[in-house]
Amino acid sequence: MRVVRLGSARAAAEELALSPSALSRRIVNLEEFTGKKLFTRAHQSMKLTDDGQAFYDAVSPHLEALATAVESQSENSQVLRLRLGVLPLFGSQRLFPRLPELRKRHPRLHIDIDTGPHLRDRVGDTLDAAILLMREPQDGFHNVRLDHNMVYAFTSTELAKTLGKEPGLDALSDQTFLLHNELPESFSAWKKALGLEALDDNAVDHYDAGQLILEAAAQGLGIAIMHDNHYDRASDQRLARLYPDREIESPYSYWFVCKERALEQTPVRLFNEWITGAGL
Repeated sequence: MRVVRLGSARAAAEELALSPSALSRRIVNLEEFTGKKLFTRAHQSMKLTDDGQAFYDAVSPHLEALATAVESQSENSQVLRLRLGVLPLFGSQRLFPRLPELRKRHPRLHIDIDTGPHLRDRVGDTLDAAILLMREPQDGFHNVRLDHNMVYAFTSTELAKTLGKEPGLDALSDQTFLLHNELPESFSAWKKALGLEALDDNAVDHYDAGQLILEAAAQGLGIAIMHDNHYDRASDQRLARLYPDREIESPYSYWFVCKERALEQTPVRLFNEWITGAGL
């Protein structure tokens, strides 16, 4: 399972405290036992073949169940605790609704949620892992991309009626834009895609909480520049989208991030395996 997760026999061997040759022999023995080629090999990377994917899909749930059963019977049955940094809106809209299934799968896993500032800088220190908004993977970390997003512009239904579905530069010049501190380049990407680069960046109010931006937009305080997921999951009838026929790719995605060595810790490993396949 570690070879599949890490995509590298060398990385998996290091995590398992084995030599690469010893791990390779185990893989060869497994392929001989199944009579199927399970991996394709290219330099240091390894990927599942179609037969390998079918084998993995069939076997991995049982291995997870076995590991959980062994842990549950262990004399050392202490609580497993994960210190997780999360942006508040991701937590309320996407993580919390799915946590009951994680608790059912791993009842001893408890999560301390931290929504404080500077989450990225605290991973590996006061945090075991975090869910962050980033442009690209972070060097020196284990990174799992959780989504791909579009940039939406939306505001109150009343203001949207006044502006129209596709307001021009003149109509927007007198408006305030609402932007999250974690998404500074979303506004630039949105303006460029619509040919609105002349809009003044000084007409932006910055927020550190997505939920507050949603509420400010609903109250008619400005035009929010946020992800499609944020808008769609809010399901707030007070909000209306501008430029509804335009799809503008966001520079940012949500990523699950932890130190590579943190995957040796059971709470981090269990959460990583769950969130990788959860489709949040």
